[in-house]
Amino acid sequence: MAEYKGILICGEVREGKITTITRELITTGRKLSDDLNQRLSILLIGENIQEAAKEAVFFGVDVVYTVDDIPFAESPPEQYLALVSNIFQKAAPSIVLFGQADMGRDIAPRLAARLGASICMDCVELAIDPETRSLLQSKPVYGGNAVAVWASDDVQPQIVTMRPRAAAPAEPDPSREGEILPVAVKIDESVIKSILIETVKEEVKGIRLDEAKVIVAGGGGIDGKEGFELLKELAQILGGTIGITRVPCDEGWMPAGLEIGQTGHVVNPDLYVAVGISGAPQHLAGCSGSKCLVAINKNPEAHIFEEADFGIVGDYREALPPLIEKCKALKK
Repeated sequence: MAEYKGILICGEVREGKITTITRELITTGRKLSDDLNQRLSILLIGENIQEAAKEAVFFGVDVVYTVDDIPFAESPPEQYLALVSNIFQKAAPSIVLFGQADMGRDIAPRLAARLGASICMDCVELAIDPETRSLLQSKPVYGGNAVAVWASDDVQPQIVTMRPRAAAPAEPDPSREGEILPVAVKIDESVIKSILIETVKEEVKGIRLDEAKVIVAGGGGIDGKEGFELLKELAQILGGTIGITRVPCDEGWMPAGLEIGQTGHVVNPDLYVAVGISGAPQHLAGCSGSKCLVAINKNPEAHIFEEADFGIVGDYREALPPLIEKCKALKK
């Protein structure tokens, strides 16, 4: 059996910059590397990513593998998997880290199947057992009502996807030094089973959900598109953004890209304000990692109150205006 050693991060670059979730992975990977006394490497794939590679070293990476190719959003999954697999053979890491985002959800399971590796998805914490040196993988279970700790004994490599905001983003240290290794990878065209016909980019205004520290989310209790104007006002005052449950998405009140839950985004903001949301497990699975959850619902029996840190029983049309005015006054 091949000897696997070290940690490899499959990073993402957006507009020439390392993404926030990749910086979070570097924080986690750096701690694991130090505990194991092994090197931390990262794979960056894209066009004109040399500046991002230098940035990765400053953030705490020892070795940066760069592949000059089209980025994930524009790449067939089979091609991206082939690129990652090729770098894996060169680096031979014992642990591979992905973010629990589009790339991680798509590529991590494929890579695990190809390598015969173990995989644990949507983790919120990773640690090294000081006695066994095993990787301990913590992830929410039962709709976020509990956290289970998993370990894969004698199975290598181990592949993990990490939930956004599970760790603080790494901060740059310009004095750090590391290796940047450009790698030329030739892909067998026969492995590509799909082609990209067209890319339609949705215009993103304001703060991205996966990077938001404050989210004001609305559910079916909002009763229409107009009600979200109040939620937008509160979100703007708090320096946050808007989220939704499945009902506003299905009804067409708000864009589908704002959905939070099992079929949408998984978020971990500092503050999550749930307005007109009953608290279905499918939605709570997407926001259970919030540091503080405030619920506003006119139904005192709504399940959301069992999960909330603070709650207001009442119609949001009556509850939000004074809350907005108070927040405005506090900001003056």
